[in-house]
Amino acid sequence: MVTMGVRRRAGHHRCAALIAAAAISLLGASHTPCAVAAAPPPQPPPQLTRADVDDAVGKLDGIVRDAMKKTGVPGVAVAVVHKDRVVYLKGFGERRAGRSGAVDPDTVFQLASLSKPLASTVVAGVVGGGTLAWDYPVAAQLPGFALKDPWVTAHVTYADLFSHRSGLPDHSGDLLEDLGYDRTYILDHLKYEPLGPFRASYAYTNYGVTAAAQAVANAKDTSWDKLSQDTLYGPAGMKNTSSRFSDYDRAEDKAVTHVKNADGTWQPKYVRDADAQSPAGGASSTARDMATWMRLQLANGKLDGRQVIPAAPLERTHLPEIVAQPPQAPAGRAGFYGLGWNVGYDDQGRLRLSHSGAFELGANTDVTMLPGEQLGITVLTNGAPVGLADSVALNFFDTAQYGKPTTDWLPLVDRVYQQQEQQGRSPTDYARPPRNGAVARAADTYTGTYDNAYYGPLTVTAAHGELSMSLGPKHTTFRLTHYDGDTFGFRTVGENATGLSGVTFKVGAGSPGSGGSKASRVTVEAWDHDGLGTFTRG
Repeated sequence: MVTMGVRRRAGHHRCAALIAAAAISLLGASHTPCAVAAAPPPQPPPQLTRADVDDAVGKLDGIVRDAMKKTGVPGVAVAVVHKDRVVYLKGFGERRAGRSGAVDPDTVFQLASLSKPLASTVVAGVVGGGTLAWDYPVAAQLPGFALKDPWVTAHVTYADLFSHRSGLPDHSGDLLEDLGYDRTYILDHLKYEPLGPFRASYAYTNYGVTAAAQAVANAKDTSWDKLSQDTLYGPAGMKNTSSRFSDYDRAEDKAVTHVKNADGTWQPKYVRDADAQSPAGGASSTARDMATWMRLQLANGKLDGRQVIPAAPLERTHLPEIVAQPPQAPAGRAGFYGLGWNVGYDDQGRLRLSHSGAFELGANTDVTMLPGEQLGITVLTNGAPVGLADSVALNFFDTAQYGKPTTDWLPLVDRVYQQQEQQGRSPTDYARPPRNGAVARAADTYTGTYDNAYYGPLTVTAAHGELSMSLGPKHTTFRLTHYDGDTFGFRTVGENATGLSGVTFKVGAGSPGSGGSKASRVTVEAWDHDGLGTFTRG
């Protein structure tokens, strides 16, 4: 069910797609990674009665309140649609912890990676208009776009990028966003990323999706946010949905993001502006508008008798494009990714569409739909991921099908999030230097400017007995604390922060051009996952 893309770095919940396969996916079927079925497999007849759905809806208040009590998440909004009717629409808790202002069905939440199926809906609308096709190469509409392999650059399509099968590494470009780089810079620098096997490897990439979406906007000679408004939000009457952070930011009835403190309280500590990756993670919406969108999805693009999005290109988004999660056991089921959707088939052979979204800086969302049952749920929260959004959706579908939850989902999902949170953290504790470690050299050994084609120049300075490094368009500055010899520690920041990480200078023999007295290069551990984290003295 609500599977998110497996992350290679900690802190990458936002954008992406969770829940570890075997336990939660409820997905199945087999599929050749880059093949696309001409049509979805026949669906079994509906198995849920109106009474089954009514029973699950009747228990939703208790499910949500129980999860909020256990986690402390400040605010939640939920929408359920069944057979083209909104059968549940409710807000819970506070828009901002500790202040008056209740969450209601029209409270605007940041969607994080729930933006992706919205984006694929927009592109389906453009495809249906004949401007382009899912299988057209993107390079024709994205001047200067390049990946490391020229052949892949020429052949990578909208479908390849929306299904995360381009070969780009997991979360390519996200660290550049943390350093303040804009969409143009990030897309231009994807060419430095090493590539995996084209159309045969799955790696969740916010900026792959963003590249494809930007190409679509270029083809229509407009911006992505305006294209989204003109193609989907406006025609569907989604009055409080936007792909611009500024619209969310100025909304009076908005849920601000919260992170959990060590004492268990929740604090609105950070502001997450995701405009750079808007198609992949920067949309905002309400429970009411998401209910409208689910109705459209479940009605093959129709809404109140109007064909808002053409059926055929929208249906394509619901098909498997790549294996995202192989079976974990001989009798297990694989999980797939479509075009902006996690795609799978449950024990009864029913198509199940889902996506989760999460910002480490304070949001967690989920949408899950059974098209054959004409049933869908969206859960929006204003707290960093602790499993609430996913577990509410899981409990709802369990209750509809079995009369009660089959598993205690909340702690299980929370454990998955916490395990993912630990990924990417350094095995070295830079807060505890070795007792007999080597002393640092004179500060001017390390100071200076170091170049890097991907991250840009990094400048190391010394002041008041301390070293700092700065880089990026905003000159983001990090204080360096000595660890051992020529290695220092620093604290990472942003959506992809992984705690303390290391900075190691290369000095002396084996340092070309250094003359033995100056560091010739420096490697930043947290930014070196794809081998791009070494900076060379200019």
